Amino acid sequence: MDETQAYLLRFLLGDGVSESVCRQIGYTADECTFSTYRLVIIPSGFFDADVYGTPRSLPALPLPTLAEGDPLPVLFGRPEIARRGHTVIVHADLIAGAYFLLSRYEEWMRPDVRDVHGRFPGGESLPHRAGFLHRPIIDAYGRLLRHLLREAGGQVPEPPAGFRQINLTHDVDAPFFCRTWRSIARETLRGNFVGAWRGRFGRLEDDPYYTFPWMLTQDDRMRTIFGTDRCHPILFFRAGGRDTEDRPHYDLQSKDIRALLDLCRAYRAEIGLHASYEAGRRPELIASEKQILEAAIGQAVTLNRHHFLALREPADMEALEAAGITDDYTMGYADQVGFRLGTARPVRCIHPATRRLSRTLTLHPLTVMECTLSATRYMHLDESDALRLTLDLAKETHRVGGELTLLWHNTSAAPRTGYLRNLYSKVLYLLAQEATHD
Repeated sequence: MDETQAYLLRFLLGDGVSESVCRQIGYTADECTFSTYRLVIIPSGFFDADVYGTPRSLPALPLPTLAEGDPLPVLFGRPEIARRGHTVIVHADLIAGAYFLLSRYEEWMRPDVRDVHGRFPGGESLPHRAGFLHRPIIDAYGRLLRHLLREAGGQVPEPPAGFRQINLTHDVDAPFFCRTWRSIARETLRGNFVGAWRGRFGRLEDDPYYTFPWMLTQDDRMRTIFGTDRCHPILFFRAGGRDTEDRPHYDLQSKDIRALLDLCRAYRAEIGLHASYEAGRRPELIASEKQILEAAIGQAVTLNRHHFLALREPADMEALEAAGITDDYTMGYADQVGFRLGTARPVRCIHPATRRLSRTLTLHPLTVMECTLSATRYMHLDESDALRLTLDLAKETHRVGGELTLLWHNTSAAPRTGYLRNLYSKVLYLLAQEATHD
């Protein structure tokens, strides 16, 4: 196994499995060596030089399933498990399957499949088309491997259920409704002259988009329940971008933004970079935007999420690494909620073009973005279905000891914006209720 394959095996097995147990697993088709392992995974040929990066490397639908207690879709290899003496032989290439999902290999292989914002659509993804986007399938692979190892006599603990971490994240896209001269002009042209001037010169707390105090209060209650080590409010601020989609622009040195930054400090919320839409097209801008934000807040910035979730290409991750970003929270589809990377756990970035494993950049799966649930152009769910799906994804995350990341914009908590404010309260309340019964 090369370094990336060895990392994938360790990731599949989980943190609680020792290195000595990992060495009891072989990734080989050499039958002469089978007896030296407790478990063997047969390579499918996915990584072969004449297969990798070619159309032959893409799984074909429908996927076969491996029925060993809990049916699992198999991306590569055969859905078979055999026993030879004391050795369990898995013909499903779970390492290649994990690589395919974690590295965004499909997105790298299908550069012609993009939406109007240059993003790979979730509806086009293999997990969606094969029906397992709402299931962290890689974590299920790991559960199967641990079960087989125990069956073969290995001492392999099962990781406990629970949330490893809960990230309550908020992208600061439009922090205010009417607090700038540009917004006054906008509202005046709409015939809202009185409202515009009241907004500009009234209290910041009365601005309908300034819902951060309410949101951070909700988040702080969750942190009290789950603990400061497991529950993290994070606000992502833009620090550049001249594209139309980067409007409204805001000044990080303005009085109102400084008040918001002070609020973040009061609630001990972390601050990350919201790399601009323009930086999504021109990744070389990420470093300068990060520097601008760092100068504004007086501290290092190591967290990022791209505006519009428009971290377009797998290769763009290199710009995040070069800029000193260590943790990215962009990995969700805009049009579908679920497990884009096939896992509910944070994972080191894998670059499919070079098969290189990043030493510095960790990707955090984005479980749910609120507007994905409600927007007409995306899933367009009503409140009851949105609540059910969000809780289902949270349960899947909890079951595998994963990391739950929610994205709620401040504008979604504004008056007369639909059910999303109420949904946020309900989701947090129900998660808190479950925590008290664990």
